[in-house]
Amino acid sequence: MMRIAQVLLVAAALALWGASRMSWVQVSSFDGLGQPKNTVLTGAMWSTALIPLALVVLAAAVAVLAVRGWLLRLLALLVAVASAGMGYLGISLWVAKDVAVRAADLALVPVAQLTGTHQYYGGAVLTLVAAVCALAGAVLLMRSASGARAVASRYAAPGARRAAAQGENADAPMSERMIWDALDEGHDPTGGQNGEQSDPDNKGR
Repeated sequence: MMRIAQVLLVAAALALWGASRMSWVQVSSFDGLGQPKNTVLTGAMWSTALIPLALVVLAAAVAVLAVRGWLLRLLALLVAVASAGMGYLGISLWVAKDVAVRAADLALVPVAQLTGTHQYYGGAVLTLVAAVCALAGAVLLMRSASGARAVASRYAAPGARRAAAQGENADAPMSERMIWDALDEGHDPTGGQNGEQSDPDNKGR
């Protein structure tokens, strides 16, 4: 499961890198002297957070190899927040009513010389794909963190299981499995209950 999460995070990073190199907005301008000019704004120019987000998820994919437990949960939350940021960047290109002023500012074109803008949605779609991959990876990381804890408890040594169970409820009777574990270890499963120790030398006295 963690391996799949790593693949998804790497895929998200690659998708963001690809989106940063694609054309997002084209700015058309004319200064009244020369020929009309077209300036293309790439994803890295339009949304400067694409590359940092790609680095975040790529670093998370590597960090998965070194963290466990609550650190893995924290990493999953960080990736989930990053995926929300990716989704915002992708959707913002659609919901923006007018990109002309911002596009002219990024293209260093005076608004008075602006003749039109054209939006390309391929990079935004790729950014949304990256967001979905990152979110799926975050979910898998969270499930892996919870699953690892359950597996560790399941495969704990019989003595550790018995000690943990007795620590949680010292007055409760031992379960059948705990009794068999004690017998396998050569201990009397009934001798330690209620503070009484079994001593063969005391029998008959």
